[in-house]
Amino acid sequence: MKTIGLLGGMSWESSLEYYRIINQTVREKLGGSHSAPSVMVSLDFAEIETLQNAGKWGDAAALMVQAARQIERAGGDFLVICTNTMHLLAEEVQSKIHIPLLHIADATAQAVQTRGLQTLGLLGTRFTMEKEFYRGRLIDKHGLTVVIPEQPDREIIHRVIYQELVKGEIREDSRDSYLRVIDGMRERGAQGIILGCTEIGLLIKQRHLSLPVFDTAEIHARKAVEIALGDSPIPKVF
Repeated sequence: MKTIGLLGGMSWESSLEYYRIINQTVREKLGGSHSAPSVMVSLDFAEIETLQNAGKWGDAAALMVQAARQIERAGGDFLVICTNTMHLLAEEVQSKIHIPLLHIADATAQAVQTRGLQTLGLLGTRFTMEKEFYRGRLIDKHGLTVVIPEQPDREIIHRVIYQELVKGEIREDSRDSYLRVIDGMRERGAQGIILGCTEIGLLIKQRHLSLPVFDTAEIHARKAVEIALGDSPIPKVF
């Protein structure tokens, strides 16, 4: 079994989910007391958040590269960045290490295409919803149509992530706000919803919606297990 390299801490609330899902999936597939060989380097999210808000992506990239190199030296066979937003720096990180990177948007697009869907609503941080590194990849590389919330609703989605979900706070009123936003995207043609922030899956579950829900943390973690077990090759990312 390959060793999964996990670059986490952004936030640790979702990194915990990655660790749980990966190990539960290995046990489901192999049985007994099997678990996944893994290496995790967990960053201080407060530092990353400050750099994000200041637009200092170069400084954030330096931290990400340093952590990825630690994972490589510790024996990780491939890299999983346990967050959607910081895939903004995935290409730079990949260029500075020798192990391959499993891109979260590629794993998610594959899951969407397996369901035969074309138009997806995307929720995430404002960076993920508005910048091209994620939405553009879904459109240009995978041929999907992507709907994002209107600007005032994007602010609500972003605020709940940073002020509540990264701190492990789950609020019913915030879930209601998310469901209202999702309903608006459904009316604009969304056939399914991509939870494009690894913390959103803590708030929104498939049971809350009639539309198909694509929890990127779970999809990414399960794809990592497929690769670790040799059931799926690591796709070329860049």
